[in-house]
Formats: sequence, structure tokens, C-alpha cells
Amino acid sequence: MHRISQIIFIAMALLIVSCTQSLAAKDHDDDIYELSLDENLATPEIKNDKQADRIQEFQYDMAVAFKKSNYEVEIMRDDEVIVVTIPASQLFDPNDTVLNSLGEAQLKPFLRMLNNPGFYKMLLVMHSDNTGSSEYTLNLTRQRVNAIFDWFDENGSVDYVVPYALGETDPIVDNNSVENRKANRRLEIYLIPEKVMLQQAKKGVINIRQKSKEK
Repeated sequence: MHRISQIIFIAMALLIVSCTQSLAAKDHDDDIYELSLDENLATPEIKNDKQADRIQEFQYDMAVAFKKSNYEVEIMRDDEVIVVTIPASQLFDPNDTVLNSLGEAQLKPFLRMLNNPGFYKMLLVMHSDNTGSSEYTLNLTRQRVNAIFDWFDENGSVDYVVPYALGETDPIVDNNSVENRKANRRLEIYLIPEKVMLQQAKKGVINIRQKSKEK
């Protein structure tokens, strides 16, 4: 009888551990690296109207600040997500994959976005024109976005930074002129509210400098 009790106890302990690990896996932040670009753009969902209102107001103010610093800025997904576009010519020399000094200056303000891990999810999306083969343009954008990711890793945190290389697949204008091809060569930085901002919005005050005490 004692032997049976031991077996039941061990089985229950293993079940508890298994359930705990399963729950932890569902909440694991590394999941964002497994998502497609569209999936990452759509999550996390903000379903509470008061939270959404506070986040929209905060994001609008952040967008205005970026515009004052001469960045090209849009707001999408019901005014919850900021999109900053930086021409590739301000980051890299022609056909180069090494971030230049001007590029570092362009990226430096975004380090602040990462000082409080979990406040933002930042997507780095690199685009090219159609000069060269599809393989070449994809490889070029992959090396460039990895160089940007590595720069953030060396200078801040990349816990919530996800890089994407799209090559020539998503032009904003036809590649039928020098100016249009220049416009298509770009980095898009998406600043998406994450769990820390959602927690702050729920409490009523959003401050990017705040540190979350919650794990």
C-alpha cells in the first residue's frame, strides 16, 4: 500500500511539473521569433477600450516626437503601432552591408525604446529594390537587417527585437525610376506595445522609463 502511495505521489508531481512547464512555454517571450511578420504585427491584441485609449494617446505623442526629429512616421493598427521608415542610403553605403556612422546616428534614438524590455516589441523589416536577382536582393536585405540587429545587441537589448528580410517583395512604388528604386530601399521599424506597456495602461499611466517588477 505504501508503495502504491509513493507511485501516485510521484505521478502527481510529474503531472504538476509538466503542466507548469506547458504554461511557461505558452507565456515564453521567445515565441515572437517564431511568428511571421503579419502575426507579429497583429499581436498582442488590446481588447480593453481604456487600455487602448491610453496606448493610442501615448503612441501618438511618440510619433509626433519622431516627426520632430525628421523621421518618416506613420501610425497603424487602430493607432496602436508606430512605423518609422529610414532610407537604406542613410544606413548603408551602396551595395554595402556594414552599418555606416550616419546609420548608427539614425538608430541611436531607438535604443531608448529597448531600455525597458517588454515595453515595446520592435520589428526590423529591411527592403530592397529589384536591381539584381531575387536571391541577391534577399541576401542583401538579410545581411543588412542582421547588421542592424547586431548593432542593437552590442549597444542595448534585443530581447524584443525581431528582424525580417523581405528583399524586393514589398515595394511601395514601381521600380521604374532612380527615385522610386531609392524609395523602395528602406528599413521599416515597427514599435508595437508589449506586455509592460499593457500593464502600465491598465494601471492608468504609461511611462517608457518605468521598470516592470513583474516577471
